[in-house]
Amino acid sequence: MKKLPDAEVDIMKVVWANDPPIITPIIMEQLGKEKEWKIQTVISLMLRLVERGYLRTEKRGKERTYYPLIGKEEHLKFETGNFMRQYHDSSLFNLINTLYDGGALTDGEIDDLLKWAKERRG
Repeated sequence: MKKLPDAEVDIMKVVWANDPPIITPIIMEQLGKEKEWKIQTVISLMLRLVERGYLRTEKRGKERTYYPLIGKEEHLKFETGNFMRQYHDSSLFNLINTLYDGGALTDGEIDDLLKWAKERRG
């Protein structure tokens, strides 16, 4: 699995949010409110996702249908692992310390984190 460009992640979010198969007009409709992509751009991005192994495609008449091969959770685990290795030396402590030092964690979130850790520890 390889890291996806943001535009391809945007496409995959729509794919994951819908029951398969999905067709290009659905992607256009759901991304049209926030993106101003032309149909050919979306088709190109979807074909790249097929090449990368994220989607499978079938041709039905004049229309192509697409099926996800990589699930959202699998992709999230992959991206999170890359992020942790690249920016935090695979250390959860380093990540949490960065969030804490940056003021991104509230007292309630710290309490939730402690509770989560105690539950996992048994």
